[in-house]
Amino acid sequence: MRSILRRMLFSIIVLIGVTIIAFGLLRIGHGDPARMMAGGMASADEVEEYRVRMGLNQPLVMQYLTYMKGILHGDLGFSWNYNAPVGDILGVRILQTLRLAGFGLLWAFSFSIILGIVAGINQGTGIDFAAILFAIIGQSMSIVWLGFMLILIFGVTLGWLPTQGMGGFKHMIMPGLCIGFGVASKQTRLMRSGMVDVLREDFVVATRARGISKNKTYFKYALKNALLPIATNMGSELGHMLAGMVVVENIFNWPGMGQLLIQAISMRDYQLVQSVLLVTAIMLVLGNLAADIAYTIIDPRIKFN
Repeated sequence: MRSILRRMLFSIIVLIGVTIIAFGLLRIGHGDPARMMAGGMASADEVEEYRVRMGLNQPLVMQYLTYMKGILHGDLGFSWNYNAPVGDILGVRILQTLRLAGFGLLWAFSFSIILGIVAGINQGTGIDFAAILFAIIGQSMSIVWLGFMLILIFGVTLGWLPTQGMGGFKHMIMPGLCIGFGVASKQTRLMRSGMVDVLREDFVVATRARGISKNKTYFKYALKNALLPIATNMGSELGHMLAGMVVVENIFNWPGMGQLLIQAISMRDYQLVQSVLLVTAIMLVLGNLAADIAYTIIDPRIKFN
């Protein structure tokens, strides 16, 4: 329990660091949000009025403290570009991002675990070679190139799937495949390597010598140990997937947080960008904590450090 509390404290420190970095970086460079809101033809007095309304006339320290005070009270700020509370905007976009990410993770982990198990059991065969080839191609492929190839082949040439926007299950297939492809390839390699290593262990050989069936040996004794690298890598893969969502959502015009982040940056919507980054960091922290918990469930001998 003490170790979990220590990890939670460290996570809070990380999230505070995210708010400081995001706050500072957004105020570096050119572009005045008040000028953008007022319009190019606005007078200096009109621009100053917007600056006061947006709180940009205060010192940077006061602006940051005001933002943090709002977070502690559950207020993520107000988006002047969307003319709506940031919390209301994110509430809708988060659900769409989680919907797409959930589909991507589901197919990626299911496919990679099954393929990795089969390849590990049948080491040196054609299916093993195919799994290795898939892992190499998937980890070297650009997510942008893959996205446009999927659109060109399945959307434009064959006309099987819609290429843009959000809708039913068909709208999720191409962006979901795109976001999960890299994860599936890496996890396939880890699962295959894990199965190969575990099947060489003495305890697995001993179970076969005792007359235990192959299926029971593979799925009761070997699989549990082979899953450890998958659980270890789950947290980092979540981070890569969240980063990839920014690209995928813009390629397929999926109205999630990734697309919202790009729009907010282009409009220099400080409050919205800060909140998107904060929510993304919270999701990443929770994902890593879940990965650690899953690791201890798979192998109870392992404890939090």
